[in-house]
Order: sequence, then C-alpha cells, then structure tokens
Amino acid sequence: MKKFAKYSFPILFFLFIGLSYLFDFASGEQIGDNFWLFFKEMILFLPLMFILIGLFDVWIQREKIEKHIGKDSGWKGTLLVILMAMLQAGPLYGAFPFAYLLWKKGCSIRNIFIYLGAYSTIKVPMLTFEIGFLGLKFSLLRTLITLPLFILIGFAMEKYLKGKKFEVKQPKN
Repeated sequence: MKKFAKYSFPILFFLFIGLSYLFDFASGEQIGDNFWLFFKEMILFLPLMFILIGLFDVWIQREKIEKHIGKDSGWKGTLLVILMAMLQAGPLYGAFPFAYLLWKKGCSIRNIFIYLGAYSTIKVPMLTFEIGFLGLKFSLLRTLITLPLFILIGFAMEKYLKGKKFEVKQPKN
C-alpha cells in the first residue's frame, strides 16, 4: 500500500490526462500538451547538461575554484561568477546541478547565490529577447536593480549560513 501512495500522484496525473483526451476536456488536454512539451525539452537538455557537468567535475581542479570564486576571492570572484552566469544558456533547472558542483568544488556560498540570481535574470540569450520585446532602457534598468539585490542576497545568505555544517558526499576511491 505504501508503494501505491508513493506513486499515486503520477498515476492520478496520467489518469486525468488520459480521461481529458477521452472526454475532450480542453483544459486537461492543454495540461497534457504542456507536460509533453516540457518533458521533451528536459529529455533533450538534461543528458547533455550532465555530460558537461561531469566533464567540468573531472577537468577543473578544486584548487582553481577555491582560488577564483572561493571564500577569499572577493569582488573578482563575484564578477567572475556573474560573467559565468551571463554566458550560459538553458533553463533555470540546469543551473542547480552546476551550482551544487561549484559548491562541492569550494565555491563560496555567497557566489553560489549570486550565480543563481544572475543565471535567472541576466543571461545574454535572455537579455537579447528582453531588449527586443521590452526595449534597452527597460532591460538596463531591470538589470541595475536586480543585480545589486542578488549580490546583497548572496552576502546575507553567506552571513546567515556561516555556522551551518553542510556535508558534501565525496565519492569513495
């Protein structure tokens, strides 16, 4: 019975989608179409992302990460993390595994929060669409407001989480 409870939501979801198509329920069909669209995007994106993250994990040494964006990196590290976030592309769920890898490699908590904030708001591909639809003035103003806020959030989270102990599971050799 516990196994059914564990899988009850997905079962009910797919049952709802199937019944929606059977009884021509437009809202349910739209939910099914959206689910299929996002599922295809994830199936195409995630394997490539995990391959690139695996290569980054193997090729980039912990000492380099600690030196450039670690606890003692200062403003240069913050600028480097913002630049790194700006130049990446892809949906936000792709940033979380990379942020975890950065943390595992010695990146400061502050820079991880700044990276996630910058990734979610000022990626170059996203900015080009935003400028095209909303104009350069709006994009600059939004960036000048959001970026300092994410930097402040990064510093605040670093201060808040300073005494906390987080375990990073290292693979056994």
